Amino acid sequence: MGMKMNTIDRCWRPNPEWRKYRQQLATCSVGYVGKMTNNIGNDLIHYKVTDPNDDPINPKPGMLRYGASVIQGKVWITFQKDMNIKLIKPLLISSFTTIDGRGVNVHIADNACLMISKATNIIIHSLRIHHCKAQAPGMVMGPNGKVIHIGPVDGDAIRLVTASKIWIDHNTLYECEDGLLDVTRGSTNVTISNNWFREQDKVMLLGHDDGYLRDINMKVTVVYNHFGPNCNQRMP
Repeated sequence: MGMKMNTIDRCWRPNPEWRKYRQQLATCSVGYVGKMTNNIGNDLIHYKVTDPNDDPINPKPGMLRYGASVIQGKVWITFQKDMNIKLIKPLLISSFTTIDGRGVNVHIADNACLMISKATNIIIHSLRIHHCKAQAPGMVMGPNGKVIHIGPVDGDAIRLVTASKIWIDHNTLYECEDGLLDVTRGSTNVTISNNWFREQDKVMLLGHDDGYLRDINMKVTVVYNHFGPNCNQRMP
């Protein structure tokens, strides 16, 4: 008797050589996000995080921010080893980026966390994101490889703002100052799957304001997630 798997995991996990075929993951998504095959192909850039440090304005090669914000085009990010990454400012992720934490233990914790703003075709997989804190306004490397100014940011683990075609799978999110996952301001075609949400009052926000008309067309799939212990509201 093997472990029972859902349709997403059956797509890649049974292959003992999955590390050699990481990009197969892009064919495994379900729900409103569709398949993530725009994130793979001959023009894919493979990037390995080797440095757990962060520089919000001038990130160096090897840092997560360099791969996620500076490099443009299709980028598949993996990690050299287990890491604890403390982001100085929110990580603004570029379109067509995959952050693949499978096979290692990667924590993003204790300060700023992840933000997807006006970006599309992004996979966030197998990260542990926790103890995220609210951030003051400031300068940060934007998702187009240029330094921009961002306003204050609530302490969410992952925040989507006017984002589309986003797949958030197999992450563990907990104990953040605000919520764990916000999908807001016209974001759509999102799948939230196989995540563990725990130790949080307000878990998930789908749409920030009933009067925000662009959210009428929001499409979000929430499937195979685990909530708890100690989650109180917004599930979703």
